[in-house]
Amino acid sequence: MTEKCVRIWVSGKVQGVGFRRAVQERALQENVTGEARNLADGRVEVLLCGDSGKVNALIQWLWQGPSAARVSNVEVQDERWWDRDNFVTY
Repeated sequence: MTEKCVRIWVSGKVQGVGFRRAVQERALQENVTGEARNLADGRVEVLLCGDSGKVNALIQWLWQGPSAARVSNVEVQDERWWDRDNFVTY
């Protein structure tokens, strides 16, 4: 199993629509750890760490997000490994 971490910035209508909670639920279902937070510029920042295949699948899902979201862009950057045991939202 290959593991990786990525930091992601999601743009569009992604605040006030349950986006962070949906990311958290999806990540926990896949045993992926990390965090999600709203940014002042209207984007959501997400950190995902776990099995590469599961992280990649979550990145693809971020383009859709929850039904009330309207995603216009997903920017992904590789991140150093963070040994976490949960997924938190801010």
